[in-house]
Amino acid sequence: MSNQRPNLAILGATGNVGRKFLEILEKRNFPFTNIKFLASGKSADSKIKFHGKEYLVELATKDSFNGIDIVLASAGGSISKELVPYAVKAGAVVIDNSSAYRMDPEVPLVVAGVNNHDLKKHKGIIANPNCTTAQLMPPLKALHELAGLKRVIVSTYQ
Repeated sequence: MSNQRPNLAILGATGNVGRKFLEILEKRNFPFTNIKFLASGKSADSKIKFHGKEYLVELATKDSFNGIDIVLASAGGSISKELVPYAVKAGAVVIDNSSAYRMDPEVPLVVAGVNNHDLKKHKGIIANPNCTTAQLMPPLKALHELAGLKRVIVSTYQ
């Protein structure tokens, strides 16, 4: 992908996280050339309004990623394991919000603003941690930089 506006796909577009992706993309006026909304058979053929236009939701398949530069994926771990390799093979960079690649040593686990330098290590897939970790790491990084942290104990009840 060059400096041109990317072609986007949202995998899991009709779920809660997919809708949040769209809200943020719209709010930030993220530049793109084309956008594709992908979901399961249950949501395929429904419609999504985005940037004042109505889009048809497509069934997510291994052939859904031709011509796509960036995939924002939040369709669950099993769907990511099944479809993300096809997206990468088609030339897309996938930012995966599921648990599928979080523990994969070949996939950088990135928290925005904390370890952005790890983005350079990707081989087509970038994982992000669960919601608790993603929210906790930025303030912990700031505290560590200001005062140094030696140990943090966190308990979550999800």
